Amino acid sequence: MKKTAIGIVAGLLLACVALAQQATKVQGWITDGKCAAKGGDLSNAACAKKCAAAGEKLVLVADKDKKIYTVENQDAVKGHEGHHVVVAGQVKGDTIHVESVDMAQ
Repeated sequence: MKKTAIGIVAGLLLACVALAQQATKVQGWITDGKCAAKGGDLSNAACAKKCAAAGEKLVLVADKDKKIYTVENQDAVKGHEGHHVVVAGQVKGDTIHVESVDMAQ
């Protein structure tokens, strides 16, 4: 009985870990943090690239609720400034670790 209970608990814990590690998909715009905070033109690639070159972090602005996610691994979204994308990654609060980027349709 005791071994069965331990087995069930272990199985549940493994299932929870597996669910927690699944990538979340967020559709939105890649821009710089400065433009995103001001509600600027999210599709202005030239502005986003200029601000990123000056040290601003690139962010993802979600279509659904306009939430701004700081991109943890900046290199993953370089070249997508001003693009409407679907990002798959691990979300932790207001930060996303990007696993893949695809153009939104």
